[in-house]
Amino acid sequence: MMIEDAIRITEIMLGLAFIQQSIEHLHRPRDEKLLFLPRIVLSALLVLGFQTHWVLLGLVGLSLFILRRFHGPYNGGSDRMGLLILVCLTFVHFAPNNFWQEIAFGYLAVQLILSYVISGWVKVVNPAWRSGRALQDVFAFTTYPVSENLRGYAKQPKLLCVMSWCVMGFELLFPLALIHANLLFAALIIAATFHLANAVLFGLNRFFWIWLCAYPSIIWFQGNYIP
Repeated sequence: MMIEDAIRITEIMLGLAFIQQSIEHLHRPRDEKLLFLPRIVLSALLVLGFQTHWVLLGLVGLSLFILRRFHGPYNGGSDRMGLLILVCLTFVHFAPNNFWQEIAFGYLAVQLILSYVISGWVKVVNPAWRSGRALQDVFAFTTYPVSENLRGYAKQPKLLCVMSWCVMGFELLFPLALIHANLLFAALIIAATFHLANAVLFGLNRFFWIWLCAYPSIIWFQGNYIP
């Protein structure tokens, strides 16, 4: 994948993800509408590819006001990843030459890899994850309506222990997917399926869309920098 194509795909996906996130704020207090209505407009322009440099800069500025309004990234990791992608794209477009463009876009790919590895490491050093207890608590105490019928899984500790180690193993070994393009595509499909399951079962829908936005960067990175 050429870097120009990967960047453009990332812009379109990020714009759509931001629109999806922002729509829910249109029924919130007026001060939120004043932040998220312009975000929808700028995100639509990003999808269309209109004045991308300045649209990205406008979205960065607006993101700073949103951070101030909510005293930080109120949706945690998904908001941080969204801001990371946005800032990397902005650096790409304002970079003085191709070398710095690749540095900025490659940084996004590396951060995506680290997001899985660090998540796996945090889990594996936690006894509750190694025993499967953490997943038991997730199923037992979830309040998301769709997952009500899945509470029974909390009573299957052996299964959840296996599932825990599958998740941790995949996250820790994710960098090995860079060895070959086909292996990377398979790993990204598995990762996307994992995010989709979390969205459907536990309402973590923002993670699904935002993490997918970063996938073009790692596909480009693997194709251009891994022998």
